[in-house]
Amino acid sequence: MPNIRGLSPTPRGVSAATRRTRRLGLAGMLLIAVAFAGLQLTAVTGRASPDTKNYLSYALSLRGEDRQEAGRLAIGYSCASGQQAPLDLIPWTSRKAAGETREQCVRRLDDSVAYWSGHGNTSGMTAPFANHRFMAIFEARPGYPLFLVPFLAAFGATWGLWLAGLLVALAGSVCVLLTLRAAGASRRAGLAGQALYLALPTGTVAMNPLSDGLSLALGTAVVLGCVLLLRDRPRTGAALVAGGLALMFLVRYSQALLLAAALAGVFLARAGWLRLKRRESAPVLRAAGLCGALAALVYAGAHLLSWPMGQDSAQDLLTHHYQRPDLPDPWPEFFVQERVFWSAWLRRQATYPVLPVLLALSAWALLRRRSVVLPVALAAGAAGLLNQAGHPNLDQLLGYRLIVFVWLLPALTIPLLLDRPPTESAPHDASRDPARAERSADTTARVAPAPVDDVPGADRHSTSRS
Repeated sequence: MPNIRGLSPTPRGVSAATRRTRRLGLAGMLLIAVAFAGLQLTAVTGRASPDTKNYLSYALSLRGEDRQEAGRLAIGYSCASGQQAPLDLIPWTSRKAAGETREQCVRRLDDSVAYWSGHGNTSGMTAPFANHRFMAIFEARPGYPLFLVPFLAAFGATWGLWLAGLLVALAGSVCVLLTLRAAGASRRAGLAGQALYLALPTGTVAMNPLSDGLSLALGTAVVLGCVLLLRDRPRTGAALVAGGLALMFLVRYSQALLLAAALAGVFLARAGWLRLKRRESAPVLRAAGLCGALAALVYAGAHLLSWPMGQDSAQDLLTHHYQRPDLPDPWPEFFVQERVFWSAWLRRQATYPVLPVLLALSAWALLRRRSVVLPVALAAGAAGLLNQAGHPNLDQLLGYRLIVFVWLLPALTIPLLLDRPPTESAPHDASRDPARAERSADTTARVAPAPVDDVPGADRHSTSRS
C-alpha cells in the first residue's frame, strides 16, 4: 500500500504537531462522510429507475430466489419506490412525480412478465421484464448484482440497496481524496475533492440503485492507480489500474473499455509532448501501454463472451429496445440522433450552466497548475463524453448517470486551485509544496518534500514515500 501523505501511518520521530495535523485530516474526511450519510437518510427509497428492477431481480436470483419470485420482489420494490416524491432535498435528482399508483405499476409489470415469458424469454438470471435480447444487456453486467447479494441478504431490498449505494459513494470520494494527496495536493485540497465528489452528480449517481455508481467508484480507483504510476510507484499503481478495470469489466464493460482507451490516448499524447520538451516520459509511456493493453483485453473479453457491443447499442436505441425490426445499416440514423441529442444538450447547458462553469474552472486549473492528476482527470472526463455519445437518447437529457465521468474532471482539478501555484522565479523553493504550511511546526524534524511538478516521477525521493 502506498504511503500517501496525510493518511499513512505516522512514522517514528514525527512531532506531535504533525500527528495532530494528520488526525485533523482524518477527522475532516470522516466529518464529510457522516454529513453526506445524514443527508442521504432523507431519501432511503424513491431512487429506483426502470433499470433498477433488472439488477435487483438478478441479485435476488443469485441470492437463491427462483426467477418468478425474484421478479415479484423486484416489482414490489420498484413500484413502491416510484410512489415517493422527487428528491427535492438532494441535488441533481431529475425524477418526475409518479404517474401511476403502486397497484397500477405492479399490474403493468406483472402483465409484461407474463407476456414476455410466453414469447420466448424463459431463461437467464433477470426476470423477463422485456424481450430476451434487451435483457441480455443486464445479463452481461453480473458485477453489480453480485455486489448487492450480501447487502440484500443482511438488510433486505430497501436498506440493502441504500447501504450499498452509500458504501459505493463514500469509497469513490475517498479515492478522489487519495488521488489528490498522491499527486501532492494539500489536505484542504484533498478534502475539497472529497466534498465535491459527494456534492456533484457523482455522489447522487453513486447512491442510485444502478450499476453506474459502482462503475464510477471503480473508475476512481483506476484514476488513483494512474496517478501512482505517473508518480513512479509502478506496483501499486498497476495493481489498482488492472484490478479496477477488471472489476469494471464485470460491472459495466463498455465504460471500462472507454476509460481504458481514453487513458491510453491521453497518456500517449502526454508522452509525445514530453518528448518534444526533452523531458522524462517513461512512466507516461508505461501507463499508456498498460491502459492500451487492458482496453484491448476488455474488448476481446466482451467479444468472446458474445456480450452486446456497439452495433447492438445502436439497434437498441433505434428499434425501441428491439421491439421493431433491426435497421440494415443503423449508423446514418444513429448519427442523426447524435446531432439531435448534442444540440439539445448544449441548449440545456446554456440554460443551466452549472457544468460549463465548473468546466471553465477546471480549464483554469489545467492552465494554472502543474500536477500529474490533470491528464488523468482529462481522460476520465473524455470517457464520460464518449459514454454519453454511445447513448444519444433524449430521455437521458436531464439525467447525469451516462455522462457522470465528466463530473470527475471538476472534482479532481478545481481543488488544486486551493493550493499556491508554482512560481517561475523559484522553481525549487520548498514553499511551493502545499503540505509545507501544514508541517511548519515541524521544520526542524524533517525536510520539506520537493515541489509537485508535472514531470512524471519527480517525487520519487519525496518524504511522501517515507
